[in-house]
Amino acid sequence: MTVEGPGGSPAAEASARPQAVLEASEPSATFLVVTVNEGGEEQVRSLLPKLSSLVRAVRSRAPGGRLSCIVGIGSDAWDRLFAGPRPAELHPFREVGKGNRRAVATPADVLFHLRATSSDLCFELIAEIVSNLDGAVTVQDEVVGFKYFGELDLLGFADGTENPTGKAASDAVLVGDEDLHHAGGAYVVVQRYLHDLAGWNRLTVEEQQRIIGRTKTSNIELDGEDQPLDSHVALNKIVGPDGAERQILRYNMPFGSAARGELGTYFIGYARTPTIIEQMLSNMFVGTAAVSHDRILDFSRAVTGALFFTPSATFLDDLPDPGKPSRRVTLSVSESAGAATGTGTGSLHIGSLRRVHSE
Repeated sequence: MTVEGPGGSPAAEASARPQAVLEASEPSATFLVVTVNEGGEEQVRSLLPKLSSLVRAVRSRAPGGRLSCIVGIGSDAWDRLFAGPRPAELHPFREVGKGNRRAVATPADVLFHLRATSSDLCFELIAEIVSNLDGAVTVQDEVVGFKYFGELDLLGFADGTENPTGKAASDAVLVGDEDLHHAGGAYVVVQRYLHDLAGWNRLTVEEQQRIIGRTKTSNIELDGEDQPLDSHVALNKIVGPDGAERQILRYNMPFGSAARGELGTYFIGYARTPTIIEQMLSNMFVGTAAVSHDRILDFSRAVTGALFFTPSATFLDDLPDPGKPSRRVTLSVSESAGAATGTGTGSLHIGSLRRVHSE
């Protein structure tokens, strides 16, 4: 598809054939985060140009299934996979906060964000991806998301209803002339939040609404003095120097295992610059001059966190030369989360307990 580059610039437009970032949300989603094993770089590189054909092959089995896959590359992996200029604002995820209110950073080299009308399509494509990457990567996190009574999250409130659309969406999300080497790409932050639903459900509806900043049934934003300064809505409203609200695209999904008591929201936000999402996280976890933190964090805990750059489809079709692998030590999600909380129990039931050494 053809999407006008941000600002309508011919230079940006010429190289801005994006991935499926701007396509509509679907009822089913799968989020796969992996780290690249030592010596696995070329196998990962060989998959990237094939992704579009894999999507088409699986999609052909269910016409109308609207299957899509977006791939993002983390900061540490970028130089291992590609030579040449890096995305200008790509860096490791920056932890903010402390104690129980902390946005943790967890191991992440490559993100695969799959969407479809039904979960079987996501499953089939994930199986193909994992098969192609066998031995080259370690799975750090795999989350299957689902729609919950329309657009609700597990807290009972509508989520993502303020996403920009049309040109406003492309302007908010797609990199343009400010980084011509990577025009048509986007930055994406992912976090997995676990909810204390028992505690949340003990609150009255009025208390819940003041924490979120919206009404529960009608999804109307609270106004004026009715909008608490520490509400989720208030702290996630970022205004630029020109007085205009800075926007991102959210494709959050509920997920959960009732048997394990792990119920939550997978946050995934796309933006033209990661600074907007980073300011939101700072407001939430560190607070502002007026408030100490986002009240939603009294009931929701971040257990993963990563930043990626999703290059344009044009970039994936014609990859630059290979990069130079560098030595590092990567912890699995369960080790990282244990270190962050001081428990070390690995009770998230995800990832691998192996340390992966990369050259």
